[in-house]
Amino acid sequence: MATVNFSVPDELKTAFNETFEGYNKSAVVAALMREAIDREQAGREGKAAVGRILARRRRAPVIAQERIRAARLNDRP
Repeated sequence: MATVNFSVPDELKTAFNETFEGYNKSAVVAALMREAIDREQAGREGKAAVGRILARRRRAPVIAQERIRAARLNDRP
């Protein structure tokens, strides 16, 4: 298992220690890191998906509003 060292403001450390008193703090930090990683990866995947959708829209054929309106009116039962 790896050791990670980083600095945080004193008030954050105090609040963390008070909030998680009696907990396995290494496990808490590891879980928080996993959540942050998952959230960041999901955000990146979402941005990539939006990029793919926008790219497809740029290649999509342009259809006149009159044709769309006619299809709505004519193709309904």
